[in-house]
Amino acid sequence: MAWLHVHYHSEVLRMPVSMEVLLPQHVAGGWRSVNDPGPYPALYLLHGMSDDHTAWMRRTSIERYVEDKPISVVMPAAHLSWYTDMAFGREYFRFITEELPAFCERMYPISSAREDRFIAGLSMGGYGAMKAALNAPERYSAAASFSGEMDALKTYDRLPSQLSSDIFGSRERLEGGVNDLFASASRLAASDGPRPNLYMWCGTEDFLHEENVRFQQHAKSLGLPLEYEEGPGGHSWQCWDTCIERTIPWLLQHLSVEGGK
Repeated sequence: MAWLHVHYHSEVLRMPVSMEVLLPQHVAGGWRSVNDPGPYPALYLLHGMSDDHTAWMRRTSIERYVEDKPISVVMPAAHLSWYTDMAFGREYFRFITEELPAFCERMYPISSAREDRFIAGLSMGGYGAMKAALNAPERYSAAASFSGEMDALKTYDRLPSQLSSDIFGSRERLEGGVNDLFASASRLAASDGPRPNLYMWCGTEDFLHEENVRFQQHAKSLGLPLEYEEGPGGHSWQCWDTCIERTIPWLLQHLSVEGGK
């Protein structure tokens, strides 16, 4: 894999942004022919509240997990935005779902096809990934959340009040809107649009376990294509490293390539 440290000026955010990018160099013949120039499917991998865009590279073996596989990985910085078009701040949802993929697909051998575009994340990033898939389903074929903050109303009450209002505005504005995953899931289920494949994992000792269970029950009651798993563990990188290792094959099974079945 080629590991790129990328810095560019975001027109949407109106400031310089950073990201880490992994790109295939040599793809084993079992997946595609060696030295296949792409374009490659892309996984947009989102960080949590306590981390930044370097965390996946520092805390997991993501580079080893995608080695010799036909997939690129984009890990952008989003600060404390909750991947939201903030009430008092920047438009991070539009950045993540519109500008970032367009930039990467223009600059690198990354596919622009919906079936080749995936998004995943942990905690705050799990929330961002699910929000992207539920509110922009025409852009993503699959999304995964690891220990995600699924109940934005509870998040609003947990965060410092100034941060909550900067991100979401008022609690009344949050409830039922695009930042409310329960409401977003209901709108997607009622629509005639595409439905991304969804995956969730949460540790049974995680403080977010109850809201993950409630959300997956809600999504399944709506008939959305969601696979949910849980197991021993808390809100920790030990769990998330295992999650991303297991999720790469799950994503690749959606690709029509030899070895991705």
